[in-house]
Amino acid sequence: MRCSVFREWPYLYAGSAAYEADYLKVYVDCPRALCVLVWDGPHCVGASTAIPLSEAPRDMQQPFIDAGMAIAQIDYFGESVLLPAYRGRGLGVRFFELREAHARELGLTECAFCAVERPPAHPLKPANHVPNDAFWQRRGYQRQARLRTSLSWPDIGESASSAKPMTFWMRTLA
Repeated sequence: MRCSVFREWPYLYAGSAAYEADYLKVYVDCPRALCVLVWDGPHCVGASTAIPLSEAPRDMQQPFIDAGMAIAQIDYFGESVLLPAYRGRGLGVRFFELREAHARELGLTECAFCAVERPPAHPLKPANHVPNDAFWQRRGYQRQARLRTSLSWPDIGESASSAKPMTFWMRTLA
């Protein structure tokens, strides 16, 4: 699922099943993590994850630590992925609602996620691309330009991983 959806712009991810298994192990091994799956009959068509930032990988924590923020109060949203045929049905909103409810149940007061930053003139950017920024802003998330990290993965057509700049978005829960 992640390999398929993240292969699209702007991630251009050429991942592997081995990497995915290792990545998802962080969520499986954390008793306070949340994993949401959407099924259409026997087919998984969507997934979303969250984990307390204090239990997330260090590359997710470091920008917050460097900014002097209390990571113990933040829930980190790993991803929301939906197959194209299932988009526009409210499932993305539902993913956010479920993850925010989970954060509240854990007593966390803030939620954060990061998104890849690609150059506006990237040669693989589709002409009709609509970024998710407006959707995220409607959910109350604000782009945090000072909170950045870098993650590595192989892009489509690359044989090795390369670093990608990631910017965090945050929301304080009511």
